[in-house]
Amino acid sequence: MDRQFYREALKMLFPVIIQNIFGAMMSSVDVVMLNSLGQDAISAGSLASQYTMIVFMFYYGISSGSILLAAQYFGKKDYNALNIIEGIALKCSLAVAALFSVGAGLFPQVLMRVYTPEPVIIEEGSKYLRIIWVYYLLWALSNTYFTILRSAGKVTVATVFNGIGFVLNIVLNAFFIFGLFGCRKLGISGVALATCISQAVCVAGCFVVSRFSPNVKLKLSYMFLKSGVLAKDFFKMSLPALLNDVSWGAAFSAYVAIMGRLGSDVVAANSVVCVVRNFATVFCYAVATVGGVMVGNLIGAEKFREAEKGASAFLKITVVTGMIGGLVVLGAIPLTLRYASLSEQAMYYLKQMLFINVYYIMGTAVNTLLIAGIFRAGGCTKFGLICDTIDMWGYGVIAGILTAFVFKLPVVWVYFFLCLDEFVKWPWVFSFYRSKKWLRNITRNTY
Repeated sequence: MDRQFYREALKMLFPVIIQNIFGAMMSSVDVVMLNSLGQDAISAGSLASQYTMIVFMFYYGISSGSILLAAQYFGKKDYNALNIIEGIALKCSLAVAALFSVGAGLFPQVLMRVYTPEPVIIEEGSKYLRIIWVYYLLWALSNTYFTILRSAGKVTVATVFNGIGFVLNIVLNAFFIFGLFGCRKLGISGVALATCISQAVCVAGCFVVSRFSPNVKLKLSYMFLKSGVLAKDFFKMSLPALLNDVSWGAAFSAYVAIMGRLGSDVVAANSVVCVVRNFATVFCYAVATVGGVMVGNLIGAEKFREAEKGASAFLKITVVTGMIGGLVVLGAIPLTLRYASLSEQAMYYLKQMLFINVYYIMGTAVNTLLIAGIFRAGGCTKFGLICDTIDMWGYGVIAGILTAFVFKLPVVWVYFFLCLDEFVKWPWVFSFYRSKKWLRNITRNTY
């Protein structure tokens, strides 16, 4: 690839990396601040956030369908198609938000019992879910707008607002958790309230920026634009991606439920591990995001040779970022063990689980780039659905149940087998990559 390609890649990568760092820090701040309230609060926050993660996977699937179409149409310079795609994504996201908001607002205890049988954790997690449902509605708007901007190579807006949201979330967390400056002490409920307010500010900012954007705007009126052809293409591409991400998220949630049945020490340790892993994967996920957009733009412009070379270049970059991510986890172990306020047993689990994640990052990095980035850039979403579903449900969940409840292996071994899931699918992933079946233009001249 020429230097211009790498300059464009770096131009997009840095804002996305910063955006991912802010996202990782946002969830980390919640865990760190809940650390002062005790291990039960950490466990409750971690398990309640699994429901939010399922919502995220729905949004991610919808975004994947949006971005693979939008990126190719942007490469074609068809802005009317971008507006129609945005409208379809808004309708889908808001429908998902409404559905999950009802669950969190009306049946929080039922949802918490899926993850743990412990009454104290169920009660604390329910407090969080009763408030966080508002966030889902706001998140649907901002996520859709950021997705369309990203498909057009404009990533700075999302980075700026994630930064503002992060700072505001820290301040509000302090106010509501600890009752600073006369505010009432709300504990874990304060975390949810701070998140909702921060997201409301972000959405307001999106509407302001939208007014001055020449091509990519956030308009609810786009939901009423109609194109049967684009809608058919959207759902044809988006539905497998959506099912893929929901299947992945549900399976990962099942992993957490399996560990939740092994005791609060395991849950608390895993919640801290997730924080460290989120930071270690910011580079990997950024490469996957940018790689998908740039390869999609090239395919939409019918530059297939350049798209193939670009995919190869991003795969090499991902291997490097995967190594860096593993080193980040390794370097973070002493610091994490020093400041985590967990029981002695939980600290033992934490140390071993962190060591396992040193290698796990590489599997996550490569699969995310290829399945969620490169393959989807060419409209190939069915492969990921089939591959991830068979792997995570056919191997991961079954391995977790067998090792935990049938063979009753030690907790660390259960976690080890769960973390092999990313590597089990490598032979099929690389085989599909080499086949080049993902390298195809899905845009239309009339719609």
